[in-house]
Amino acid sequence: MSSPAFIHLRTHSEYSLVNGIVRIKPLIKSVKEAGMPAVALTDQCNMFALIKFYRAAMAAGIKPIMGADLWLFEDENHGQLSRLVLLCQTHAGYLNLSRLITRAYRDGQHRGFATIERSWLAGNTDGLIALSGGRDSDVGQQLLAGHLQQAESLLADWQGLFPDRYYLELQRTGREGEELYIQQAVALAAKADVPVVASNDVHFLKAEDFDAHEVRVCIHDGRTLDDKRRPKNYSNQQYLRSPEEMQALFADIPEALQNTVEIARRCNLELTLGEYVLPDFPIPDGMTEDEYFRHRSAEGLKDRLKILFDPAAADFEEKSKPYWQRLQIELDVILGMGFPGYFLIVSDFIEWAKKNDIPVGPGRGSGAGSLVAYALLITDLDPLAYDLLFERFLNPERVSMPDFDIDFCMDRRDEVIEYVVQTYGRDQVSQIITYGSMAAKAVVRDVGRVYGHPYGMVDRIAKLIPFEIGMTLTKALQQEEQLQELYDRDEEVKRLLDMCLSLEGLSRNAGKHAGGVVIAPTALTDFCPLYCEPGGGNAVTQLDKDDSEAVGLVKFDFLGLRTLTII
Repeated sequence: MSSPAFIHLRTHSEYSLVNGIVRIKPLIKSVKEAGMPAVALTDQCNMFALIKFYRAAMAAGIKPIMGADLWLFEDENHGQLSRLVLLCQTHAGYLNLSRLITRAYRDGQHRGFATIERSWLAGNTDGLIALSGGRDSDVGQQLLAGHLQQAESLLADWQGLFPDRYYLELQRTGREGEELYIQQAVALAAKADVPVVASNDVHFLKAEDFDAHEVRVCIHDGRTLDDKRRPKNYSNQQYLRSPEEMQALFADIPEALQNTVEIARRCNLELTLGEYVLPDFPIPDGMTEDEYFRHRSAEGLKDRLKILFDPAAADFEEKSKPYWQRLQIELDVILGMGFPGYFLIVSDFIEWAKKNDIPVGPGRGSGAGSLVAYALLITDLDPLAYDLLFERFLNPERVSMPDFDIDFCMDRRDEVIEYVVQTYGRDQVSQIITYGSMAAKAVVRDVGRVYGHPYGMVDRIAKLIPFEIGMTLTKALQQEEQLQELYDRDEEVKRLLDMCLSLEGLSRNAGKHAGGVVIAPTALTDFCPLYCEPGGGNAVTQLDKDDSEAVGLVKFDFLGLRTLTII
């Protein structure tokens, strides 16, 4: 890494969901244009954008620093909330942060926030660097309240938890109490020999994006922009400042800038992507997984052939010959690609479902072209009878995980998922997250509500947007003359739609994939954090389908089909 003047270590993207509007690719582009060789992503108590950020940064030659902006819940202090920013130095740090974030959702949800507790950190801080959280930290709150002794005591505790890895964070973003906090924090840092570090708590890329950010916050909080009781927690200075701007801002505390570069040098998390890992399937003693797979496939095909053809017939061997040849070809490909475990796992839970009278579909998609799947009772379609190609399903020249679309009775699908949970362990099985985005019609209604416009006006505009998959506001303006006319001649409509255009497509909320389930060989938190609603149930991976597969998790599709239920 060259010697830059400043590195942003506290940045929120759209995946913070509550307050960020920074999109990943424009962030990386802006960082590169500003001449900064690294940047940290610290979304609000999540790592939803981990892989997207990592890949985009690496592709642009920018060093990605992964972290999270956490809420600290202080039970002994009447449930007071304070801030703490953690950055991953190493893979061990990533694992610790993954476990902390998961626990925040499972055990620490208070007043709408996923929070951690100080006691959880003991023994779980290796490989992590802590930024105090500035004036919103517990130390900052005590300093601003004039409780110097308590601030010193808290700081000593943090130094014990993060030896040589705890920094008092300083910000100058024009918000209340910042200068008073900086004076006292710098004095405390000198007294306790603790380093200071500057951040800009970035929530948007350019100063002019502040209005869009405020609308985003109001959408989440259910407020209108002109609500006098609305908390004003952000300023128009929380944009991606250039190194030169930060140098001018902290000219009196140059070490706070130098330490951003030092921290960036200390953070060296590298992720291994694209290497699939499967849980161990229980194999009988004295056999390898490959031997058992061949044995199960051969026995299964024998049973199928007895049903397809008359074993007593003179031409039984002749009719069976193409099936055995095809089986050998498929087995060689599957074993060569290292996927026997996948087939055995799928076969096992389908067999369990059938034994428990849960209707299972006959097979669809490219998986129906596999004779091995037919032999293992995964599908019920004879691929040779229908000239179905195995190569569409698995091809050594296009290495990707096999993917069976398996239909179960809608009402009893969850029983099959629960069987898998019981078989492999609750910590190793999870459904997959999805992200709802601000789509064209929805964003018009959201922004209209935040602006306080009459329902009738907003409804009229929203109804002019065609109801089509993939419809965007730009397309709607091109297709609908009436909408374009309103935009051209009505200032209020233009202001509304311009704001909608800037927010359209941003991630709005977390959901659950319709059928995707991942099964890990060890705890899922070894791969990514988990997310869940208050109450701790129905945990999902914090990475979406593609990103889960990128870190090595294998997806199994458990699709609920109403037709099977009716049959």
